[in-house]
Amino acid sequence: MKFFNTLCEQTQNEQRYLLSAPAIQQALQGEITIERYRAFLTQAYHHVKHTTPLLMRCGSKLSFRDEWLRKAVIEYINEEYGHERWILNDIKAAGGDVEVAQSSEPHTSTQAMVSLVYQAIDNEHPAAFFGMAHVLEGTSVKLATQAAGKTKGALQLPDSAFSYLLSHGDLDQEHVQFFEQLMNQVTDEKAQQVIVRTAKHVYRLYGDMFRALPELAGEPL
Repeated sequence: MKFFNTLCEQTQNEQRYLLSAPAIQQALQGEITIERYRAFLTQAYHHVKHTTPLLMRCGSKLSFRDEWLRKAVIEYINEEYGHERWILNDIKAAGGDVEVAQSSEPHTSTQAMVSLVYQAIDNEHPAAFFGMAHVLEGTSVKLATQAAGKTKGALQLPDSAFSYLLSHGDLDQEHVQFFEQLMNQVTDEKAQQVIVRTAKHVYRLYGDMFRALPELAGEPL
């Protein structure tokens, strides 16, 4: 079995945990408040702003035997750099306060997710980054376009409030195909194990982030 298929198979339970988060299921039905959408964008900002630093950390720690993977990391940086600014623009278009979002503290689950990936890159294998990428890219392609459409309809927001979701939705299919091909070139057993383990952790923590959105939006417990 190719490694990408192994990665998907071995993280099925964790993916189900993420996708079963009530906030996700409700958003797909158009059941979302403006406060909850802004809370989602704020948490997205807090992890997306680390994407380029994480990629740089990954690339700097890869061995010279993995030069092919470092080249892919450079491509990722060129693709991903600055996406956190899209999120800030979305927050502004959704009536939120950009400065408040930037200065806010990330939720515990969001902070833990980012910290875990830094730790795994430093102490386990640089390829750990791709465990996080698998979760975020795969989930976005699966859900982002539908969630954006339902949220836009429910909240009557302009297209300019959805640049982050729409850019990571159906149009991101090429990115996922590139990721699949890349993962199928990973033959190092330790790297494979670390990618799977990181993906499992990130699925859980990302799921916890979505489960925290009602609280972050100030909804009654």
